[in-house]
Amino acid sequence: MSIITTRKTVIFSLFFAGLTWLCPPVVAEEPKLVLQQLADAEQRSKEHKLRNKYRNPAETLLFFGIQPQMSVLEIWPGHGWYTEILAPFLKDQGNLTLAQFRHNDGSLKDERSIFWARVSERLAQRVAEQSDYFGEVTNIELDPPRFSPPQQEQFDMVLTFRNAHIWNESGHLYGTLQSIFQALKPGGVLGMVEHRSARLSDISSSAVEGYLDEAYVIQAAEQAGFELVASSEINANPADTKNYPKGVYALPPTLAMGQYNKAQYMAIGESDRMTLKFIKPLE
Repeated sequence: MSIITTRKTVIFSLFFAGLTWLCPPVVAEEPKLVLQQLADAEQRSKEHKLRNKYRNPAETLLFFGIQPQMSVLEIWPGHGWYTEILAPFLKDQGNLTLAQFRHNDGSLKDERSIFWARVSERLAQRVAEQSDYFGEVTNIELDPPRFSPPQQEQFDMVLTFRNAHIWNESGHLYGTLQSIFQALKPGGVLGMVEHRSARLSDISSSAVEGYLDEAYVIQAAEQAGFELVASSEINANPADTKNYPKGVYALPPTLAMGQYNKAQYMAIGESDRMTLKFIKPLE
């Protein structure tokens, strides 16, 4: 090889290195762009999209480390707020499983369980009818603390949004976390968003209806075998004073107080939330 050719090679190498520095690869940015586009997709209702500013879906999912080739379990998706983003994001390379509320086989008696069973059925029907958008989505059931059928080390990531307080109220927080631990592959991620109670000291908090103490949640997850790797204030809301009649349900989107102080609650917005990333250790 001549000296001239060598010089040209060096010059071109330096030139392209400079371009790389000036224009970094877009691969790292692509998931964020796709997630943001899905959060704003026309397939989502206006009401769902209005909640983006409180729930920060693209930033939250990126914080958890989601990738399009993952096998993901979303727990109790409700009306499908996150499903509308997760399913199309995963449909080409990965897969999404929904852990729905227990199906109403006639044995459900309380109105709350019957209501959520109907919500689950409607979401499953919508996903099936709009398969071009959602792709193929698997459905299982979570009747805390167990999945049906049982799930054993199948998922790269498990996501739960504002569910832990319900498990805690029924005495199943630790047991449900154990079931989630068994469902994750070693090295898998548990991403959790939950209403955060007011912290009074290192050993106490004020947890009105619907809120949970962050340290308590972390301790329960660690006892189930998880390791906390990061926490974020992405979904924090300093305006949430956490001292309302009916607790967190006084705030949007539930607005359990009806017209009473509605303007005040709307101005506060959705609750202050912890955003926690756990892993299942490799060993």
